[in-house]
Amino acid sequence: MPGVGFPELIVILVIALIVLGPKKLPEAGRAMGKGMREFKDSLAGSHPDDDDERPAIRTEAVSHRFDPITGEPLTPDARAERAASTSE
Repeated sequence: MPGVGFPELIVILVIALIVLGPKKLPEAGRAMGKGMREFKDSLAGSHPDDDDERPAIRTEAVSHRFDPITGEPLTPDARAERAASTSE
């Protein structure tokens, strides 16, 4: 299949001018360009504004003090805390 050449682009632009009119054509072109740019950036995975939209990811390891199923202490501090709370 041959690519879109200059004559085909002229025909497309003339049809767009007839359908949209001279006032809406620049606005439609801007919207189309913005959409194509956002699509390209989403495929690349990087955008300058991404840092503000994403929540921070915790990188440090979370040490669980108690087993979530049995409730038994997992760390020595938690064991001492449990022993102190039961003896009172």
